[in-house]
Amino acid sequence: MTVNPEVASAGSSTGASLRKAGDTASMSSEPNKPPLRPLGGGHGRRPELVFKSLAVAAAAIIVGSIALIALFLLIRAVPSLGADQVNFFTSTEFNTGDADNLRFGIRDLFMVTVLSSAFALIIAVPIGVGIALFLTRYAPKQLARPFSMLTDLLAAVPSIVYGLWGLLVLAPYLKPVQHFLNDNLGWFFLFADGNVSIAGGGTIFTAGIVLAVMILPIITSVAREVFALTPAAHIEAAQALGATKWEVVRMTVLPYGRSGVIAGSMLGLGRALGETIAVLLILKTSADAGGWSLFDGGFTFASKIASAAAEFSAPLPTGAYIAAGFVLFVLTFVVNALARFVAGGKVNG
Repeated sequence: MTVNPEVASAGSSTGASLRKAGDTASMSSEPNKPPLRPLGGGHGRRPELVFKSLAVAAAAIIVGSIALIALFLLIRAVPSLGADQVNFFTSTEFNTGDADNLRFGIRDLFMVTVLSSAFALIIAVPIGVGIALFLTRYAPKQLARPFSMLTDLLAAVPSIVYGLWGLLVLAPYLKPVQHFLNDNLGWFFLFADGNVSIAGGGTIFTAGIVLAVMILPIITSVAREVFALTPAAHIEAAQALGATKWEVVRMTVLPYGRSGVIAGSMLGLGRALGETIAVLLILKTSADAGGWSLFDGGFTFASKIASAAAEFSAPLPTGAYIAAGFVLFVLTFVVNALARFVAGGKVNG
């Protein structure tokens, strides 16, 4: 069988042309795609790095400021501590009138500060938690909103107003209560006879109640916000099991808000530890040492420093008060560290 060369060549040229055409079609249907690049081009990570640097710088400023404050207090306190003629931690004296014979200790200052603040916390925490539970779980919305605003407004009252109210209004009403506790529970050291007269009302007992009113808005506000964030699924699960409203609160709301309540309590305790004017107005001074009684008088760290601000002229006497301020500074850090340990290192919400 013979094949026509012209037909064969024509067929081969036609097939070649078809293959070329097919190749061209397939190539044209898949255009060249550029390689994927990060969002924002080559500068995509620059804003992130800038923001990270700013955040790190902000955190470093806070830590550095605290460290510098501590360093300043320590440097100014060391010369006075070296010139102190009595034990700084155990002495009840605080006499800085003679720079050549400094005799100062923080025993009574520490006692009054811790006792008044702890007494205020014991009163304020249960009341604050109860108010927060009422506003978030029991009160209707029409009542909860104005009641919350009223509670928060207590934080706007100046300290000096609280001090005048505690001294002139509250103290006379507390006098029968203090006499009753002293007469019936005087065998217990907290209610034993103090170093000031109960009749005047200028005792740690009165100051502690005033401090409790002052820190109540802080504790209530934090507890209210945390309780309101309790997951609805937890509450519905408890209700599905037939739990009453109190059982729902006890099994879901309180466990979820435990760390928040602790955080709010520590914020309130920090306010109580550093309160100055109200405590200075209420507490009576005494020449006798305190005995860890709620019916003692005296000074807290903050009120003692404020009362002697006019005497800050000579370096050594001033350093004595700075040393007391450094102890208060360390005390607040210890309290907050313990709070974070008890709360598990986190705050729910």
